[in-house]
Amino acid sequence: MTTPDTAAKTPPDKVRFRFPEPPQRELDEVTVFEQLHLTGNTHFLIMHLGKPETTLVAADGWMALAPRPGVDGLRRPDLLVAFDVDPEAYHATRGYLITEQGKPPDFVIEVASESTVYLDMVAKPLDYAALGIAEYWRFDQTGEYYGSRLTGDRLVDDHYEPIHIDELPDGVLQGYSPALHLYLRWERGRLTWHDPATGRHILTFDAAKEARLRAKARTAAICAARLRADARAAEHLAARFWDEALIAENRAARLRAEAGIVKAKARIRERRLEIPWPQKD
Repeated sequence: MTTPDTAAKTPPDKVRFRFPEPPQRELDEVTVFEQLHLTGNTHFLIMHLGKPETTLVAADGWMALAPRPGVDGLRRPDLLVAFDVDPEAYHATRGYLITEQGKPPDFVIEVASESTVYLDMVAKPLDYAALGIAEYWRFDQTGEYYGSRLTGDRLVDDHYEPIHIDELPDGVLQGYSPALHLYLRWERGRLTWHDPATGRHILTFDAAKEARLRAKARTAAICAARLRADARAAEHLAARFWDEALIAENRAARLRAEAGIVKAKARIRERRLEIPWPQKD
């Protein structure tokens, strides 16, 4: 059991730095949960990017260049993605330490809320650029906070330059993230992720459910086809046995007929022997 005395004797370089627990979100930040977690975006982004042992997709954790006392001025991205890092270290530290991970995150996105507009639009771009974060995205469900519904910036030298956003049919907005190799979309007020290789949305809860249903339907169809094949095989087997039974019955009838003929001939011969033939003088 660790006591205060034994903890005090632990060499300082062996004590892991840990951020304090993040405070609760403001009430107006419920859209963060709705856009990133309720729809399964975070989970399925992890599934799509793969390599969970070296790929970190994390939300709401502190981020700093190096260990430091207090959290004043530190940022907590709504969602960050970092490749070729140690996710276990992130969870143990309760946040992202660039000196510990050896690199800054590759991607950060913030979801608009009234209480974070100034930070997201003014302070965070400066901080994230100074930390070397390759891409900084912002998503606004209604467009009333950021002035635009989808915005992406890419780090060039020491400052951000805007990523081009296309307007698709039905008012859909789309921008390409080189860091994730995905299209981000504002689509009817929802944040969605699309794979350029297929043009389709990455997996979602609804898509996963549909895939399971299709798999069950395919399994049921295979079972039904197998049962029909077994039934046809049984019918063929029964028909063959029936044909063989008819052949055997016909053969038996023929043998009985032949035996009857033999018996009849034998009786005729016997009667011929019994008839007295007239004697010649």
